[in-house]
Amino acid sequence: MKLRTLLLTLLLVGGFVYLTTAPNSVLHRPSEPLWSGPTVAHSAGLGSDEQNNIDIYKGSKDSVAYITSTVMQRTFFFEVVPTHALGSGFVINPEGQILTNNHVISGSSKVEVTLPDQSRYTAKVLVRDRADDLALIQIEPKRRLTYLKLGDSDSVQVGQKVLAIGNPFGFAGTLTVGVVSSLGRDIQSENNKMEGMIQTDAAINEGNSGGPLLDSQGNVIGINTAIYGPNGGSVGIGFAMPINRAKSMLEGFRSGKNFGRPRLGISTVYIGGDLAEELKLPASGGLLIQEVGSGSAAEGAGLHGYHDVVVIGNQRLGVGGDLVTAIDGKPVSEPDAVTRTIARKHPGDMIALKIFRGGKTLDVQVKLGEAPEDTF
Repeated sequence: MKLRTLLLTLLLVGGFVYLTTAPNSVLHRPSEPLWSGPTVAHSAGLGSDEQNNIDIYKGSKDSVAYITSTVMQRTFFFEVVPTHALGSGFVINPEGQILTNNHVISGSSKVEVTLPDQSRYTAKVLVRDRADDLALIQIEPKRRLTYLKLGDSDSVQVGQKVLAIGNPFGFAGTLTVGVVSSLGRDIQSENNKMEGMIQTDAAINEGNSGGPLLDSQGNVIGINTAIYGPNGGSVGIGFAMPINRAKSMLEGFRSGKNFGRPRLGISTVYIGGDLAEELKLPASGGLLIQEVGSGSAAEGAGLHGYHDVVVIGNQRLGVGGDLVTAIDGKPVSEPDAVTRTIARKHPGDMIALKIFRGGKTLDVQVKLGEAPEDTF
């Protein structure tokens, strides 16, 4: 028994020594790598969505500009010193016209544009829309420029993929990808209220302002404008101005007319379903008018605002005003229905409203007014 045990022990020890010292040891073979990788080239394994991101970026990046503006400010000691703001923009035609945000160039004494090939230009401001925070600037290009195509922001849907290209914190040509998180958002900035914004979770940071928000076909559907987050940092809540708002400004500039922002002059809240029925309004819902601006087109057309207030949960709601159920023949189904409609119009254009008042449906024609430059 002892002899058998001894022989077994010798065999095990001898086998271990052989395995650990043999040239082709199964525990370690110097000719083989210590890690494994893909057996094909990395690029060949890209998914269709990854390839789409790459294609859109390659086709768009050369049209995205880096914009710096110089603003003269007084110090505490009354010295006048130049300060610099940075942002983005994008070329919209071969002649060198560039869309950006008004706040990127606001108050500037000099606007400088740098293109991805590092060519630099001093830009001229052609037109501004302060209310929608838009601006069109012009450079004199040294070569024929590539440019981006403008899409249709009215067809945008929550959940669709979007891509943002810009210069966050000066990191030129940065791509971020996300989805449309919501539509028709109203946000309040320091000086004005911007209505009907596209909300996205694509990372937007300081320096992205004025850059394009693209769909999966590479068309511009929005202009990245604002973020919501602490200390100006991205937390996945960014806002873009719908591109159809910029089209109205561009059409006015092309026609040689002074650009004016149309104004209806009402504030509304969207209601429907059980809440609408509880207020004795059509269940299909609509936009319940809260206030009618003094001297506005809406006041001139006889539209009514609230005359009583109710509290529903933690929300105060003005009731008794007109309920707008259709605009230009289209039923109201979104909170920004008015904003979307008048974005395609000009001061003096007509807008057709179907309203519910006192149990009856009425048709009202309103001639749009023009918002004063400092009225938002």
